[in-house]
Amino acid sequence: MNTSADELEQIARRASDAAPAWAAISPSVRAAALVAAAEALEEAGPRLVAIGMDETGLSQARLTGELKRTAVQLRLFAEVVLDGAYLDVRIDEADSDFALGVRPDLRRYQIPVGPVVNFAASNFPFAFSVAGGDTASALAAGNPVIVKAHSGHPSLSAHTAKVVAGALEAAGAPLGTLQLISGQEAGVAMLKHPLVAAGSFTGSIRVGRMLADIAAARSAPIPFYGELGSVNPAFVTQAALVEQAAAIADGFVTSVSASAGQFCTKPGFLFVPVGHGMGERLAAKAVAVDEHRMLNPGIATGFRDRRSAILNTPGIIILAEGMLRFDDFGQGWATPTIVSISVADLLAQRETLTDEAFGPLSIVVEYNPDDDLAAVADQLFEGSLTGTVHMGSGEDTARLRSLIQWLTQHAGRVLFGGWPTGVAVSPAMQHGGPWPSTTNDTSTSVGTAAIARFLRPVSYQGAPQELLPEPLRDDNPWAVPQHRNLAGDSLTWGDFARPVDVHP
Repeated sequence: MNTSADELEQIARRASDAAPAWAAISPSVRAAALVAAAEALEEAGPRLVAIGMDETGLSQARLTGELKRTAVQLRLFAEVVLDGAYLDVRIDEADSDFALGVRPDLRRYQIPVGPVVNFAASNFPFAFSVAGGDTASALAAGNPVIVKAHSGHPSLSAHTAKVVAGALEAAGAPLGTLQLISGQEAGVAMLKHPLVAAGSFTGSIRVGRMLADIAAARSAPIPFYGELGSVNPAFVTQAALVEQAAAIADGFVTSVSASAGQFCTKPGFLFVPVGHGMGERLAAKAVAVDEHRMLNPGIATGFRDRRSAILNTPGIIILAEGMLRFDDFGQGWATPTIVSISVADLLAQRETLTDEAFGPLSIVVEYNPDDDLAAVADQLFEGSLTGTVHMGSGEDTARLRSLIQWLTQHAGRVLFGGWPTGVAVSPAMQHGGPWPSTTNDTSTSVGTAAIARFLRPVSYQGAPQELLPEPLRDDNPWAVPQHRNLAGDSLTWGDFARPVDVHP
């Protein structure tokens, strides 16, 4: 059922009322609440996984693993909260001898932005949904979260929200720390609500752009973090082909077909040298994949149309046609489609072929040995979440370095070997890239750096100790890292960075 206007108002006010209490709560209590939510999810796991299987068509193994990932990232953010480095505390002592005149006592740290509305994803009903990475990072930062449930798994969303909200509140979080709303109109209305301070979203470019524009057009604009579309190109050098052609073919098909290709990091293009000889192996590997139900009828219909457009594009050669059938309930069941095209034909048909195909389909692109892959890619692609290069052992050429540099400028994560599906939940992970993969390429939705999206800095000047927030006080009751600039330090700035005399 869609959330009514009256309910939306009540939910927004509960979140606003909860915000100062949740922000001020001690790190130990906030961290314990996140761990309690993780434990509650795991305890309810079998029941939640069963609901998820029914609503999404994803397998028990996939959903069980995803639920574990969701619990792990909640625990990871509990560690981030306890560590306290995310607050980025900086203290400048009062200094009468400051190099530029008298410096007052200055203390700066990061504070929660306020209530966050998170639009859940369809393809990760745990890890990017009600209790997923956006929610976990926003909660860890000290913000209440209002989740707009995805229509593809409404029952799972409701049950998950009840489990997590109950666990948080039982562990000391205020009422309204996590709430759920339903319906597209409700989501848009909440994004426009003056009490909401930030938004996050995982989904299509069209909807993501619409929501980003709404957030920017408010009388008081708010930050909006969207993960949208990505084609994740992968490049195979001649040396890599000689050394590991079979492994590359097998890994590629596995990555493309996993969960019916419904990963934002699926490799949409594989560049291989002309005469690669992998066609038969790619076809055989694809044909051996069992059909898999797509997440919902809407996604299946969208994949049908995109697949048809690609298959009917001039220059396309079918390696594995795959299939897509619809059952009596409108659900789509697919097997992988792998096609091939030359660089020249891809350049000629770029308007049709270079958009994301969300589902088990990928395009093998054959290039000539004298092609400059960085220059070719620059004519074809905008930003992606990932870019992959498969190279030979010890291979190091000017063109390879040029390709790596292009990938660095156009992707958030650059892989050397392996495949981009499978995103580690860890501190160094970057899951965000240039447009259109995300609306903000300076942020990530996975890893501990994700917390930075839902914080803003504030400085206190000349404040008495008793009125300072705990992280900024000299006695440091939260025991967070404090970077101090001592009085007198400015008189020696630059002393260790003087030019070095390189002459004998």
